Amino acid sequence: MTVTMTIAGIFLVLAALLSMFRLLRGPSTLDRLVALEMVASVSLSGMAAWAAFSQESAVLPALVALALLGFIGSISVPRFRVRDRG
Repeated sequence: MTVTMTIAGIFLVLAALLSMFRLLRGPSTLDRLVALEMVASVSLSGMAAWAAFSQESAVLPALVALALLGFIGSISVPRFRVRDRG
């Protein structure tokens, strides 16, 4: 189980770094929005992996709340987005 958690952690850190790169370098606001959603998804996945590894169920309400908050944010931001110049 420790090897699996280590591999999952490495992949999650790699995904977070690539997402942060896109968040900082994104040419448009929609690229940045997708990268921000990816960072949120990677964070949720990391929390879920930790909950599975430690067999701790206290994290699950936080996971549900963050998932709902991310869903609402991903719907509302494009609706009120101002177009990019260029």
